[in-house]
Amino acid sequence: MHQILPRLLAPRLCSKLKLSSSSTASLLLLASPSRFDSSFNPHLRTLSTATTTTTKPKMAVDWEAYDPEQVRLMAEQCIVVDTNDKPIGADSKKNCHLMTNISNGLLHRAFSVFIFNERNELLLQQRADEKITFPGYFTNTCCSHPLMVADETEEADQIGARRAAQRKLEHELGIPAEQVPLDKLEFLTRIHYLAPSDGMWGEHEIDYIFIYKGEVTCKPNPNEVKSVRYVSKAELQEVFANADAKGMLLTPWFQLIVQNFLYKWWDNLDSLKQFKDVDTIHRLLPPA
Repeated sequence: MHQILPRLLAPRLCSKLKLSSSSTASLLLLASPSRFDSSFNPHLRTLSTATTTTTKPKMAVDWEAYDPEQVRLMAEQCIVVDTNDKPIGADSKKNCHLMTNISNGLLHRAFSVFIFNERNELLLQQRADEKITFPGYFTNTCCSHPLMVADETEEADQIGARRAAQRKLEHELGIPAEQVPLDKLEFLTRIHYLAPSDGMWGEHEIDYIFIYKGEVTCKPNPNEVKSVRYVSKAELQEVFANADAKGMLLTPWFQLIVQNFLYKWWDNLDSLKQFKDVDTIHRLLPPA
């Protein structure tokens, strides 16, 4: 593969990337499974690390080291859920992503969107260096969280998560909402996973997976997205085969979805309803 990283980092356009190799970064997961904190009060309130029981020493966050806009977004209120995806409260994006809280079982709701064009190519993004978790990592089209607000907590037909996905597609990638109608976001399933970003930050999510097929225009927000490219299935397989050697970092949720589900969905983009599973939460967690 010729200089894949410079080519990916250059223009912020939704254009096709020709790959001849790439790779899989090692998936780093905690050595022990998460456990739900039974002391968590199931009322809508914000927790702080000061009131959360932990088994690890607290780490002070040096906010001066982070991008101010990304720090601001850390105040957003995520939907805290139990292991069956039942809402039990709200907490800040900051608290939901601190490993001290994750290690005590703090779990929140998320979504991941995979957009394919009419040539069946997948739109990838590289997360901006400004991101606090997984900066510079390559991932699927868009990944974020429904918030604890009225229109994103509604659960019928996953409508709250759909609205959040539509909102973030516009925020991160500049994709107009009318180009990704809510009823065209195809819900497939949910995964429950846990992964650290570094010693302080990580993810512990029940992730709603959506696929959309259609043409979109995008103008990435540089504070969120460093680069975007479409890839074919063969090109993505090369990425996963050679990422370590090429120094490409892949987000853990993207790896799990690709390794467990994506290729069979990719082969059936025009008949995805056969794979829709509203009942199962796939537990893709570290071994006990």
